Amino acid sequence: MRYGSTDVLSGVSFTARQGEVLALLGPNGAGKTTTIEILEGFRMRSGGQIGVLGVDPAQGDERWRARLGVVLQSWRDHGRWRVRELLQHLGTYYGPYSTETIRRPWHVDELIEVVGLTEHADKKVGQLSGGQRRRVDVAIGIVGRPEVLFLDEPTAGFDPAARREFHDLVHRLSDIDDTTILLTTHDLDEAEKLADRILILAGGRIIASGSADELSRRISVEAEVRWSRGKGRFVHSTSDATGFVRELFAQYGEEIADLEVRRASLEDTYMALVREYESGRADRAARVFEEVAR
Repeated sequence: MRYGSTDVLSGVSFTARQGEVLALLGPNGAGKTTTIEILEGFRMRSGGQIGVLGVDPAQGDERWRARLGVVLQSWRDHGRWRVRELLQHLGTYYGPYSTETIRRPWHVDELIEVVGLTEHADKKVGQLSGGQRRRVDVAIGIVGRPEVLFLDEPTAGFDPAARREFHDLVHRLSDIDDTTILLTTHDLDEAEKLADRILILAGGRIIASGSADELSRRISVEAEVRWSRGKGRFVHSTSDATGFVRELFAQYGEEIADLEVRRASLEDTYMALVREYESGRADRAARVFEEVAR
């Protein structure tokens, strides 16, 4: 994607498999939303090839769009509609496209239960709290039981309980309905819990790809080892936690107690990669991941 003489996306290449939850992470301006909008067909790319459900998004017709679901960062409020009426109305748009090869829309009461709005089904959207309105946004996005679902910061405004319930819904959609889900989020803990695979974008390029565990193992972020011996408490940072613990027990044996090894989290890995990029070593970071992948 190019604006004038500036490339905002360059060489971004990946495949999302059926039933996979794929998270796009990156700092503001990295190209996450632009990537998603191109895949949704909302923004026309400057070059390259794309296929979503076997169709170029730039050429997608209404039947193709009926197989997609989109949850934007913000949605038109529909404040005067009652929740059940709104979802029932929107579901009728998908009816003409329901065939043996295209999923039938949710039954409205089942959908309301899935998104946790049963107690509010007969309320007007304008009477709901911010978190409840966000659930309506999610319900609108999945009303057609999509094969591919795009989620742009979906849990903004959710309290911890609502976020947990939403995570259960994502797992249900991917595991039971075999829905492919592309997720953008700034919540690294959420990405670690939900994503089968994570793409980290910086400067319009993918600088890392893999599961949270794979990403943590591939970059040299030190682990923290904590233990006690006698009345003392000790902390040591090391890039080889296994080797250090082995030496620790060889030296002190049963004197070691309360041993804890804290390995690099996704946040540690993400911050290390972004620092690599910001310090001008993005090419080096990308090469490291390519070499490990090979």
